[in-house]
Amino acid sequence: MSRGNALAALALTVVSLGLLFWDRLDARRRTPAGRQEVIFWHFWGGADRVIVEDVVDRFNRSQDRHFVRPVAMPGNNLDLKLFLAVSGGEPPDLINQDDPITADWASRGALMPLDEVASQDEVRRLREWLVPAALRLGTYNDRLYALCNGLDVRALYYNKSILDEHQLRPPTSLEELDRIALETTVIDRAGQPQRFGYLPDPRRLWAWGTVFGGDFYHAPTRRVTADDEAIVRALDWMVGYRRRYGSFAVAAFRQGDQSLPGKSFPLLARRYTAVMDGQWRVRDIMAAQAEQRRRGDQVTQYGVCPLPPPAGGRPQAGWVNGNFFVVPRGAPNQAGAWEFMKFWSGFGGHEGEAARTCRAGGWIPVSTRVVAHPEFQEFLAEQPLFEQFVQLSASPNQVPTPVIPGAPFFQRTINETAARAMYVEPVPPASALLKEATRAVQAQLDTRQESHFVTP
Repeated sequence: MSRGNALAALALTVVSLGLLFWDRLDARRRTPAGRQEVIFWHFWGGADRVIVEDVVDRFNRSQDRHFVRPVAMPGNNLDLKLFLAVSGGEPPDLINQDDPITADWASRGALMPLDEVASQDEVRRLREWLVPAALRLGTYNDRLYALCNGLDVRALYYNKSILDEHQLRPPTSLEELDRIALETTVIDRAGQPQRFGYLPDPRRLWAWGTVFGGDFYHAPTRRVTADDEAIVRALDWMVGYRRRYGSFAVAAFRQGDQSLPGKSFPLLARRYTAVMDGQWRVRDIMAAQAEQRRRGDQVTQYGVCPLPPPAGGRPQAGWVNGNFFVVPRGAPNQAGAWEFMKFWSGFGGHEGEAARTCRAGGWIPVSTRVVAHPEFQEFLAEQPLFEQFVQLSASPNQVPTPVIPGAPFFQRTINETAARAMYVEPVPPASALLKEATRAVQAQLDTRQESHFVTP
C-alpha cells in the first residue's frame, strides 16, 4: 500500500470509529432500516451545534427516505481530510464550509457541480431564487458548485447615545463618519486614546475598497485589480487614521480589544462610537441591554447603518461571505444531500423551515422568499437592528472574495497588506503596497496548475 493510500485508510478508519462511537452514545443518530444515510460534515460547535442538530432532526422527521448523520469536523486541514476521503473512495455526502475554498476544491475535481446533483430545471430556478450575493458565493466558471445557506454581511454599528451627546446623526457619507471619528474620540492627558470614534480594521479593506467603488478582480480577463485607483483611495483613507494617531497607539488599542473578556463586542465596552461588524452582534447588543434593564441602569441605545460611501462610491456596498454546502465527488447519496440542502436553505418550498432555522441561528436568509415568510418577519419585528443586515444582503453591491482558485491566498494577502499599511513603520504609499500585492497574487494565480485530484 502506498503512503498516500495508507494515510487515507487511517483517516477513514478514525472517522468510522468516531461515527460508531457516536452511534452508541446517541440512538437518534442510528440510521433507521429502509433509509439512505447522508453523512454530513460541518464546522459548528457550542450553541450553534445544537441548532444544527435541531435542523438535522427536523429534516429526518420530515420524510422517510433519507437520514442525515451530522459529524462535527474541525476546520483545520479540512481540505486534507476531504481529499483523503475522496481518494479512499469514501467521501462524506455533504460538507458545510465558510472559507473561500469552492473554486480550489472544484478545480481539483473534488466537488460535484449542482447541475450534476439536481435537474437542470431546478438549478435554473435556484439561480433565480437566490439573492445576488448568495449566487456569487456558489458560482465558479459559470456553474453552481455550492449552495449558500446563510449570509454574513458587515455594516456599521454605532452607539446612538454617544452620537446624541454630541448632537451628531448616524453617518450617510464618509465625510460624516470622519466627523464622528474626530469629535467623539477621547484622548487622555497623557495623549493615550481612551475611545476611538472610529478606527478602520485592516481586515476590512475588502469592504471599504468595494464601498469606494473598486473591484479586486476582473473576471473576464482573469486579472487581479487590487491596485484599482478606488481601492488605493480606500487604503489611503484607512491609513489616514494611523497618521493622525500614530501606528503604535492604533496597534496598542486594537490589542486592547483582544483583552476584553471572552469575545466581547468592543462597542459595548464604549471603546468605540462606531464599529464595522456582522449581524451576529445584534444578539450581543440585545443581551447587554437586557442586563442594563435588569440592573435598573439607563439603557444604551445602538443603531446600524450601511457603510457610508465617499462621493462617487457605491451605496449599500461591502464585503459578504457566508456558509455554504458542497457535495464531494463520489458522494454515495447525492440525492439525499440535495434534499437536505434544499430543506436547510429553504429552496423548493421549504421557506418556512429555513425561516425557522435562520431565526434560531441569527443567520441571514439567502432568498427574499425566506425573508418574506411570516416566521422571519416576526423575528425582524423583534430585532429591528437585524433588519438592516437583511436589506443589505439583497444589494448587488455586496461582493464576496472572488470565487477563483487561490482565493484563500488572495484574501490573506490583501489583509496582510492592509495590516502592514496600518501598523508597520515606515510604510510605503498605499499605491505601492497594493501594486506589490497585486503582482504577488497574480503571479500565484498564473502559476497554479489545475490538476484534478480525482477524475469524474
